[in-house]
Amino acid sequence: QVQLVESGGGLVQAGGSLRLSCAASGRTFSSYNMGWFRQAPGKEREFVARIHSSGWSTSYADSVKGRFTISRDNAKNTVYLQMNSLKPEDTAVYYCAASSGRWSSRTDTYDYWGQGTQVTVSS
Repeated sequence: QVQLVESGGGLVQAGGSLRLSCAASGRTFSSYNMGWFRQAPGKEREFVARIHSSGWSTSYADSVKGRFTISRDNAKNTVYLQMNSLKPEDTAVYYCAASSGRWSSRTDTYDYWGQGTQVTVSS
């Protein structure tokens, strides 16, 4: 199994930046597609970004495209989410997830999830 541990969340003013990290256990990390999702209070968990196991393909939600960048370092078993030009509507708990299946943005296609890290963007 894969265990995911997130870090990097916090409080930031609108227009600021944060970088989230997700450290993964397991020798097969490089075989997993990885994704970032977020969930605001009272709302459904939504897709933010994903990166192929190879690292050669990425995909983003329209709401974050051009502002967020997902990357991975398979040698360090870590996936990152660089978040720039943050907006109050980005406030949510952010989760990283791993998928051994198909390349997808759907929540139910991911097998393993981190505990989540809070990101709060103030006006």
